[in-house]
Amino acid sequence: MLIQGYQDYWPAQFQQISAILQAAMMPNDIRIEHIGSTAVPGLAAKPIIDIDIVLEGSIHFVDIKSSLETIGYFHNGDQGIQDREVFKRRSSKLHPILDQIPHHLYVCPVTSQELKRHLLFRDYLRKNTKARDQYQQLKFKIAQFALQDRKRYAQLKEQMARSMIESFLTLAEEK
Repeated sequence: MLIQGYQDYWPAQFQQISAILQAAMMPNDIRIEHIGSTAVPGLAAKPIIDIDIVLEGSIHFVDIKSSLETIGYFHNGDQGIQDREVFKRRSSKLHPILDQIPHHLYVCPVTSQELKRHLLFRDYLRKNTKARDQYQQLKFKIAQFALQDRKRYAQLKEQMARSMIESFLTLAEEK
């Protein structure tokens, strides 16, 4: 199943990954945020932990990039989204946690609009069960239309969920 019901262990998985990332980047001034559907209690999701590393203070991207490379990540560009850098795992460096827990890793400056969107959307869904349930229903519907195909799901979600996400973000900004 592409989308599964909320799993109570997702926050613990985030904490495991976060602790490794934090240790690798000491003493850099960063914050690590659990974002995406797995960060919203009660929300069904693809079982992939989404993580934003937030660059705060005077930290430079090149320092974070270097730290992430030492633990087996490589920089995969911004994939078309400004101020959100994507990192992926190298298959040659196996890690008992980082390679066992599926996750997406992004690095954003504290001023990033994409980071702001991630946090606003997460926090809005955490506080609004009606919105969370509407979004969940739409996600199940999209997965059904996509015939449980991950790539097709991503394409359809971009088309079908955009207006709902934008309306939730507008409501979140008004509060």
